[in-house]
Amino acid sequence: MNVKALQAALGVAPDGIAGIATFGALFRKLGAIDDVAAPLAIAANVHFPAYGIMDSELRLAHFMAQLCQESGSFRYMREIWGPTDAQRRYEGRADLGNRQPGDGKRYLGRGPIQITGRANYRKYGRRIGIDIENSPELAEHPSIGLHLALEFWRVNDLNALADADNLLAITKRINGGTNGLEDRKAHLARIKAWLA
Repeated sequence: MNVKALQAALGVAPDGIAGIATFGALFRKLGAIDDVAAPLAIAANVHFPAYGIMDSELRLAHFMAQLCQESGSFRYMREIWGPTDAQRRYEGRADLGNRQPGDGKRYLGRGPIQITGRANYRKYGRRIGIDIENSPELAEHPSIGLHLALEFWRVNDLNALADADNLLAITKRINGGTNGLEDRKAHLARIKAWLA
């Protein structure tokens, strides 16, 4: 991992050590306000190494590009609720585990990867040891949301797809389709350039 190149691109002292200052600068450069960038940076410092995100430029670039698109460049830790026609269809969706009235809105997309649906809240919350099924708003906290995103990434074996530089397959696993693919491509190219 060329941490010094990333640090130079971010305007951080190039000491070659990815830490809170580097991650904070990265999240801010990608659009996060300070109150969001700070807890994201702390969580990244703790969790990125454990999840193998810092093992290669491709892993970091793909992970950050996907989260950028899903969260509106880290501006939204909670899905904007209209409700739109698509959001109305969350209600009663068995594949999302939304079986109780109101589950569609209660388990809307949260965190930088926009975890959606009661079943996903239960599954990923249990995996990180936080009961977000019964307290779904906890997934909006940037540090918890980032941990959920990393666990989703691991469960879906997205490091392997990042290693293969397969943006399309990663997008389909996260989004279920190709929504925002051009935006994801643009974020990916920009982040890759910072790591060169």
